[in-house]
Amino acid sequence: MQITFLGTSSGVPTRSRNVSSVALRLPQRAEFWLFDCGEGTQHQILRSDLRVSQLARIFITHMHGDHIFGLMGLLASCGLAGNTQRIDIYGPPELDDYLKASRRYSQTHFSYPVKVHSVRPGVVYEDSEFTVSCDLLKHRVPAFGYRITEHDRPGHFDAKRAAAMGIPSGPLYGKLKRGEVVTLPDGRQIPGALLCGPTEIGRKLAYCTDTIFCDAAVELAQDADVLIHEATFAHHDAELAYQRLHSTSTMAAQTALAAQAKRLIMTHFSPRYAPGNATNVQDLLAEARSIFPNTDLASDFWAYEIPRRQSTELATAQS
Repeated sequence: MQITFLGTSSGVPTRSRNVSSVALRLPQRAEFWLFDCGEGTQHQILRSDLRVSQLARIFITHMHGDHIFGLMGLLASCGLAGNTQRIDIYGPPELDDYLKASRRYSQTHFSYPVKVHSVRPGVVYEDSEFTVSCDLLKHRVPAFGYRITEHDRPGHFDAKRAAAMGIPSGPLYGKLKRGEVVTLPDGRQIPGALLCGPTEIGRKLAYCTDTIFCDAAVELAQDADVLIHEATFAHHDAELAYQRLHSTSTMAAQTALAAQAKRLIMTHFSPRYAPGNATNVQDLLAEARSIFPNTDLASDFWAYEIPRRQSTELATAQS
């Protein structure tokens, strides 16, 4: 799981930051998922290492323009490229109407299936490897935060040791890999845990924007390996944050701290903190780190690989 930031500005783009969009690469599937799609996102994809033909799912937080104005152009371009198989889109109920109207008035016809899923709090997507859930945040319009949970995987199966123990290959290996106890023809009972390494703990990612500090964001980010959280304003501009229902750097840090997240990555910065101004994003970073030290600033095209955690068994063995 690798995060690539495609847009980290709030409201409007700047010379160095486009508006909101984050890609989650899933190399094992040769695909990526997109979270929000502000204007110009397709240009950002072209400038990155991402391949638009591998776009499989898009998750939209809310209907403000800096999060959706790039969606129609991206979908139309995917169709013209001719190599897109299918795209599933998740977001607020109004999203389907928005796309239908855009297609009707622009007379755009997609050459591939596009399915729009209206979300509500709870699980919005699940397969054998991942679960994606959402909850309502606190903003001026209905806005959803998302949590992506990778399922735990059995540890490495020691096939050589299994063969040395006289266990015949085939269906028994599959059961042992799943951690089951199998009974051999000679009566021996072999627990799968004996032949498997420590469980690979699934990674967890939370994406929370746009919102002021709220309990729902804390719940979504609970024990997350990475929390991506908006930090539109500096702490001294908290009054603006309350008026516009956006977060300060300290609110983002407090969310990460309350959720016991492992890392906080801040994004969605107001253009008022551009380089050369009295307050810049480095000041926001210092504010957040005073509360939650393991904090980073996102920048356009920055990629971050979410590391795997050790299982409890492995950590205990190494201590």
